[in-house]
Amino acid sequence: MSEKKGSRTYWFLPSISDVIFVTIIAIILTGEGNLLGDADTGYHIRAGEYIIDNLKVPHHDMFSFIKPPIPWTAHEWLSEVIYASVHRLSGLSGIVVGHALVIATVFLLLFKFMRSSGISILVAALLVALAVSVSTIHWLARPHIFSLFFTLVWYIILDTYQYKKKNYLYILPILMLVWVNLHGGFLAGFLLFGVYITGNLLKAIFKKEERHEARGRLRVLLLFTALTLVASLLNPKGYDILLFPFRLMANKFIMDHVNEFLSPDFHTALRYEYMLLLMIVIFGISKLRLNPIEAMLVLLFTHMSLYSARYIPLYAVILCPMIGKRIDYLLEELREKKLVKRFLGISERAERTDSMIRWNLWSLLAIAFSVGLLFTGRVEFGFDEKNLPVDAVKFMQKQKIPGHMFNNDEFGDYIIYAAWPDYKVFFDGRSDMYGVDRIKEYFKVTLIERGWDEVLSKYDINWFIYPAKSALSTFLLQRDDWKLIYADRVANIFVKNTAANQYLILRYPNVKPVIVDEEEEEEND
Repeated sequence: MSEKKGSRTYWFLPSISDVIFVTIIAIILTGEGNLLGDADTGYHIRAGEYIIDNLKVPHHDMFSFIKPPIPWTAHEWLSEVIYASVHRLSGLSGIVVGHALVIATVFLLLFKFMRSSGISILVAALLVALAVSVSTIHWLARPHIFSLFFTLVWYIILDTYQYKKKNYLYILPILMLVWVNLHGGFLAGFLLFGVYITGNLLKAIFKKEERHEARGRLRVLLLFTALTLVASLLNPKGYDILLFPFRLMANKFIMDHVNEFLSPDFHTALRYEYMLLLMIVIFGISKLRLNPIEAMLVLLFTHMSLYSARYIPLYAVILCPMIGKRIDYLLEELREKKLVKRFLGISERAERTDSMIRWNLWSLLAIAFSVGLLFTGRVEFGFDEKNLPVDAVKFMQKQKIPGHMFNNDEFGDYIIYAAWPDYKVFFDGRSDMYGVDRIKEYFKVTLIERGWDEVLSKYDINWFIYPAKSALSTFLLQRDDWKLIYADRVANIFVKNTAANQYLILRYPNVKPVIVDEEEEEEND
């Protein structure tokens, strides 16, 4: 503690932003965040290694045995290079720690932005805590986490220009140059530009007293939108990458059949519902009306979050500041109420203490501590053996099972990570790349629809690696033309009952499926 200009300065106390940052790091590093909850990270790593080793972005897919090879969509190549580089240095653990730091930074920035917008410290802290809880639905070590960070930074820069008359818009073309090569979510930057441009256009048309100022902002926003658009063309696919998000969202079959594109399931324990209801209540009772820009942001990001659960984290970070302003306004109106007065008193004292804390020492220590744990081997992360075919893949590698496999998408992601290039998959998590026809063939087999065996013949499928607890595994167990040669709690491996496979069938003649009842499964989880 030291004296500075007549007021106390605390160097070693954690600020509230430190608490947010450190808590998120702790949640993830203790394993609660489950950033490796799916295996998509695996194929991103291998794609990045290919780019590094060959010094070029691939033009066609190399992970599937399908001929002719599928055209490669290079919308995440820079993320993949980062993943491969980190993986070579520190394995999957390094990727998890890196994403933990990015996620923690997002919510630290959100808190600081809310405070700079005049939102009281306890309201800001509680809303950020809610946003953290809501966004965990899509915390995964995948490139979309970079889009969460860039979307928030974009929003802060545009909001600062609009309401605080500070122009940092020159940063946005530079950010887009990176973002467009990291993840397809770069489209959010242009959507935000569109909202602020439209808001100023409406003011220029309908608000005489603000017309001159709005026109000035409009010209500047249009200029930097154009510069950002030019910057976005600097990617391996040029202008074609700008069409990719639109083609994906316009593909109704993919949007309706890929789980992460589906709408939120309100029949599950979904904390997003609480934030949605809070937003409705606060906006409904607040006398502080939404301006046109705020109204468009609310409509846009609420629509996105209801349309697809993967957009819920974006909804959380964009809506928090608007909800916070209206909660503060409401509290001021009710200041004389006993409970409100007590809450505001606590908040004001917390604000005074927090203002005396310099730097973010605890956040810096958390970064150093995380990196130290990583390089001393004190934290170790890997793919979940309870959900992915870790042992089954070791078995297939040892036995050198020949021919083309049929696998489900999640297994495909892990097989690419663990066994490529020795094994190539039928399908994996890149549904957008495989296209509608391939997805329909995949579903025809997995759902055992009429013509399922024609798909197997078309692609000369010699063996299956598939989840043990599935209708397809049960179906294959009842057939004589497929023989089970490996089984565990996660995966079954079947080979076609042919003369060429007799050496495997005779080697493992009495393999039985592993049956796990629901109670035992819950205990293991």
